[in-house]
Amino acid sequence: MLAGHDLNEILFLVASLAAAGAVTGVLAGVFGVGGGALIVPVLYELFRVLNVPEEIRMPLSVGTSLAIIIPTSIRSFRGHRERGSVDMDVLKAWAIPTVVGVLIGSVIARYAPPYIFKFVFVGIVGVSSVRLLFNLRWNLGDDVPKGNALRAFGLINAMLSALMGIGGGQLATMFLTFYGRTIHQAAATSSGVGVLISIPGAIGYMLAGWDKTDLPPLSLGFVSLIGIAAFAPVSVLTAPLGVKLAYALSKRQLELAFGTFLLLVSLRFIASILGY
Repeated sequence: MLAGHDLNEILFLVASLAAAGAVTGVLAGVFGVGGGALIVPVLYELFRVLNVPEEIRMPLSVGTSLAIIIPTSIRSFRGHRERGSVDMDVLKAWAIPTVVGVLIGSVIARYAPPYIFKFVFVGIVGVSSVRLLFNLRWNLGDDVPKGNALRAFGLINAMLSALMGIGGGQLATMFLTFYGRTIHQAAATSSGVGVLISIPGAIGYMLAGWDKTDLPPLSLGFVSLIGIAAFAPVSVLTAPLGVKLAYALSKRQLELAFGTFLLLVSLRFIASILGY
């Protein structure tokens, strides 16, 4: 995997991954997300430089991202819960549908062509960023729906998030703000969604890619242990800093920061789709 790359290039990649891991942890704390929207494009570039075949590069990035998100999401969720901002009733309603949705997404990942992952990623992240940056208020009610409607969103969110390699925070945060929740409470509750999605998601991607050929060394299916080793430790350490920062920002500052971040990620994948 590392053949043909000199020591300086390898050291640069390791340093880049560690830096991205630090930023990922902060993002997880600030926005209530696992950081997958950052992890996926960074891993995609890493695997491109290391000559991982195109047909497995994106699912490998997505599966590795879900595995990396596990400790980051747990740390972020605990930080928000200690502040009393997490809506546990919503999380309980989403628990079973989320696991089912992740499993469906993992099955799709086994057979879907690489561009499907990119289109799903760009479409959802792009809509989220536009809404936040332009302060669009799509108020669908004063409180979240109950019963099957709430469970249905949990399933759809998990399925799409499994295809995107994210913890579900982007969609969950957007959904909750549609129903009158503040950005702070929405982000806090969304941190718990990351825990529900990342664990079964990582297992699903391991199984989905278990018999695939041309995987890089130290890979368990579509999960790269090298990627985990570079990202996870640093991101866990910096997640509490993000939680503190989230409560230091105003509602609008948090929206603008999140919207800008999502827009940049969306533009990067549009460039990838166009062949750049």
